[in-house]
Amino acid sequence: MKPFMKAHKKFFLTTIIGIVLICILIAIPTGYEDALIYKGTERAVAQVIEVDNSMIKNSGLINSGEQMCVLKVEDGAYKGEEIEGVNFLSGSLEKDKIFQVGDKALITISEVDGEIASVIMSDHYRLGKECILLVLFAIFLVLFAGKNGLQAIYSFVITILMIWKLLVPAYLNGYNPVWIGMAITVCLTGIIILFVYGFERRTIVATLGSLLGIITTAILGILFTELFQIHGAVMTDSESLLYSGYQNLDLTAIFMSGIFIGASGAMMDLSVDITSAIYEVVEKKPTICWREATKSGMNVGRAAMGTMTTTLLLAYSGGYISLLMVFMAQGTPIDHILNYKYVAAEILDTVVGSFGLVTVAPFTALVGGVLLTRKQERVK
Repeated sequence: MKPFMKAHKKFFLTTIIGIVLICILIAIPTGYEDALIYKGTERAVAQVIEVDNSMIKNSGLINSGEQMCVLKVEDGAYKGEEIEGVNFLSGSLEKDKIFQVGDKALITISEVDGEIASVIMSDHYRLGKECILLVLFAIFLVLFAGKNGLQAIYSFVITILMIWKLLVPAYLNGYNPVWIGMAITVCLTGIIILFVYGFERRTIVATLGSLLGIITTAILGILFTELFQIHGAVMTDSESLLYSGYQNLDLTAIFMSGIFIGASGAMMDLSVDITSAIYEVVEKKPTICWREATKSGMNVGRAAMGTMTTTLLLAYSGGYISLLMVFMAQGTPIDHILNYKYVAAEILDTVVGSFGLVTVAPFTALVGGVLLTRKQERVK
């Protein structure tokens, strides 16, 4: 009965903490809600009921010009009205979109003296389908993992909110990206592992193991970013940020922080695996000494590191398949490829993150061996 009550209490406390944190984070303003670019505009969802492609210029794979559409507004101040909108085409396959009758579009309506001045079709409306996907994911997670799945959802939501509500605004406001990134990562690590184990020694063990790896990754990331002479402009859309009036931002420091933030999830995963393995060994053999428990944790860590480093490689390189195809199609020599700044940046991300993982395993095993067997040693 006691284990059941303990588990129930843990779930209740972590649920309260999760809900309270989510509510607090939702209530925190970013300070960028009223951006000047959207003042005097009305955003709405509209259905495309007519299209006019006569002003589109086709040049092989790309289109340029304008697509005119008749739209029926489905929400907002102009709900039910039929208005004409324009879809600007810039000749970029990445950014351009073509609408067809029946599509839903997210539109921006500009007003002057209470009258519609222009209607810009921003993109296809995807929010409804995104919500369906997220709900299906949440349902599947809860059905499969039960209470642990629900706590995983809390972790997921809190992570998103902390990045959007705290991390991104702090970067835009010019705070030191490395220190802010480290603070947010440390908080997230503690919170996420707390949802896994509750208030007990395993939380301390896994958190300490993760933090050592994160700190190691941060130090190596800062050092080798300088040695590799990597500028933060290698990050996607970073230059657009500078041209938007944020010339004071230190893009290189933001890139440095991204190295340990991106690897922190894998480190948490490894530290939790090792901590859980040691805990199970101690539960099955309460008389085990800390040295044997540490050795068991190290064996688990060695096995896990073989796949975790590959996980980082696949996670970072998965989005660069098209770039690799370009290199191969052009016959670019391998020494040139490895010297390109953006390739070196990915190598830095992967290898430094792997260094952090190598650090996590022995430290978590040592801390776990000492802390998780201490209770048994006092009993003997």
